[in-house]
Amino acid sequence: MTRQSDLKTLIRARMAVTGERYTAAAAALAHEWEAAERFHATVLARFFDGERLRSIPARRKPRVAVLLELLRRFTPDRAYTEPEVNDLLRPAHEDVATLRRELVDYGFLDRADGVYRMADAGPDVDPRFAADLPVDLERRLRQLRAGR
Repeated sequence: MTRQSDLKTLIRARMAVTGERYTAAAAALAHEWEAAERFHATVLARFFDGERLRSIPARRKPRVAVLLELLRRFTPDRAYTEPEVNDLLRPAHEDVATLRRELVDYGFLDRADGVYRMADAGPDVDPRFAADLPVDLERRLRQLRAGR
């Protein structure tokens, strides 16, 4: 029920911005999500070798896709110490400090007093970087928090 309600809210928000009718807005939103899913799969195939990250992407848009995939290693509502975060990230890449910092900088992880948690809400995004985030970011984060 909640997911359907969230979808309707997104569709109505798009209708308000674009002036599209409900059906057109729903179809456009579905198309955008499919394109985002294809991009995500392409980035993962390009940068991951199994669980191992070949390299950290230099461009922001692919980097976000990689960070979202790494975020799957975390359990929602669980507190992690810095060594625990490092232990989760190390199998992916040696440069755990960069990955950890990027997860915090993009707002995917919250850090307070040396304790890390998966962020409860979507990141507050600098408008300059909003285009680098997937159009279905909120849906992806909601799925990660739900453990899917």
